[in-house]
Amino acid sequence: MVEELRILDGHTLFDTDAHYVIPRYQRAYAWEDKEIGQLIDDINDIDIDSAENYYIGSLIVSKVQGKADTYEVVDGQQRLTTLFLLLQYLVSEGALEGELGQTLSFDCRPNSNYTLARIQTILDDKIDDESAIEQPIVNGIRAIRQKFEEKSGLNRDDFVSRLAHVVLYRIEVPEHTDLNRYFEIMNTRGEQLEQHDILKAQLMGYLNDRGQQEFFSKIWNACSDMTGYVQMHFSPADREKVFGNEWNVWPADEWADYQPCFGVTEESEQGATIAEIVSNKFKIDDVDGMLDNNRHVRFDSIIDFPYFLLHALRVFVELNEVSLEKPLGDLLDDKKLISDFKNVISQGKMNGKPMDKENFSQMFIIHLLQTRYLFDKFIIKREYSGEDNEGEWSLKELFTSGQGSKKRAYYSNTKLNYSNEWERTYAPRNKECLMIQSALRVSYTSPKVMHWITELLLWLFNNDDNQNPKLIDAAELIAAQATRRNFLDGGNYKLGVQTPHIVFNFLDYLLWKNDKNGKKKYEDFEFEFRNSVEHWYPQNPSENSFASWDDKDTFGNLCIISRRVNSKFSNLSPESKMKSYEKMVRKGSLKLRIMGEIIQHGSNEEWRNTLCQEHEDDMINILKDKCKI
Repeated sequence: MVEELRILDGHTLFDTDAHYVIPRYQRAYAWEDKEIGQLIDDINDIDIDSAENYYIGSLIVSKVQGKADTYEVVDGQQRLTTLFLLLQYLVSEGALEGELGQTLSFDCRPNSNYTLARIQTILDDKIDDESAIEQPIVNGIRAIRQKFEEKSGLNRDDFVSRLAHVVLYRIEVPEHTDLNRYFEIMNTRGEQLEQHDILKAQLMGYLNDRGQQEFFSKIWNACSDMTGYVQMHFSPADREKVFGNEWNVWPADEWADYQPCFGVTEESEQGATIAEIVSNKFKIDDVDGMLDNNRHVRFDSIIDFPYFLLHALRVFVELNEVSLEKPLGDLLDDKKLISDFKNVISQGKMNGKPMDKENFSQMFIIHLLQTRYLFDKFIIKREYSGEDNEGEWSLKELFTSGQGSKKRAYYSNTKLNYSNEWERTYAPRNKECLMIQSALRVSYTSPKVMHWITELLLWLFNNDDNQNPKLIDAAELIAAQATRRNFLDGGNYKLGVQTPHIVFNFLDYLLWKNDKNGKKKYEDFEFEFRNSVEHWYPQNPSENSFASWDDKDTFGNLCIISRRVNSKFSNLSPESKMKSYEKMVRKGSLKLRIMGEIIQHGSNEEWRNTLCQEHEDDMINILKDKCKI
């Protein structure tokens, strides 16, 4: 059972009938300044005007038999105790009214209970018996007070308002769960249940059949491992049932088609459901997860699983024309994962009817599997091989060789071809698709704004295999629209360091593509995380050794470089930059390379007077032509 507990809702979490006991096998309270400060900062970052819940963690409990509303805390006691201390502090400062209930205690730890009962006295610096107190708890309450007193912008009254949005998820383990085994699992993981763990439990709970629940769990676990390809995260038997003998067939659309996979294994009958909920990894035959040099990842995703879920949900809503009273947020916010799904399940309508939870669970897990299949095949990854620790951009699909037990997966460039097309015709498209996607990837470094992934996944669902070559056009259109909307349409090309990164990277892509079939001058070029916009003619000339320039912020004078290169360039003139760091320039972005070539045949003064404007006109015209302006 999963239940929402509000920290503050007319009363506090500790003014209820529920009583929480920290068992003896749990360690004593041990959070220090860092963990306490992070919890306070997380709560303080909540949008005070938002009506949305903010998930603060999970509390795993086991109901104590024979004692009404008494729960043994299996996991989450550090967070629960800190929340108790935090509320005690707010009461002492008058930000909260009344007294807190004594609904938290430690089993067989009299000093801890003595200390909890005297928190208000401790906050007044009046300790009766030093030998009887639990010092880590005292340190905790003092760390809370110090945090509020020292951090600017931390207002107690505003903080209490934010607490009204904070939710803790209480998960009650099944009655006969082996708590020692469960506690061992949680200690092995070394972390709290994440939102996606709890979401998995909720969605599984909508299915009434044990076999369906197990199959749901297998798909979820396979998709949650974002390394490698999803096929390789299934057992060999399930892999062939889902993906066919060659392991690369499109997963079936209907829930009934998966009936052969619904059998309950002996292992799953013996295990507790909670063990499935907390296990992120299924035992897998992972042939692409180990390299000869013992590196455990060959293919690595560009996003983590919570963000993948957010992309999949948005695609699901669009594909199934789900109507929502409140649209999903503009940002892909992993902290709102549960609330986004709750919005769709509770408020969403399909075909004018409220969402059926069981049907949603079945539909979504199939959709998740299909989305991951498309993601693996058509969205770029980082691939590592040999001694390469940096990796390279990769766009490959899975194939098989061999028969029976000797069958193995191998990977080849994803084919973006029309029917009956020669390989020499379609093969270059893979590189184009890889380049435009990597241009998007390095432009949008935060996973919260990587909407291009949602758009490409939606495009793939809406277009059959015969249209796959046009995936390049779809990706180019995303970049072109962003460039036009955020730069060209404004007509102001003097944005300086505020110029959007997508403008530079899309331009580099176009320069590379225009060159690809000609001189092949830029064959060595790859998109990297160049996150610093630099002035070619500097903002502040070094020691006033050459003239300053009012038009330094114009687009022609700008380039995108890595921060390491930026520290080298400093305030040198264009001529000095090229003389001192020519090798660095020739390995940089394509716009930077062109600027370096121009200055080799000119001077700083000519750059200011004519060359910069000519260069800018050339670059803007390339962008306008592609953006159809």
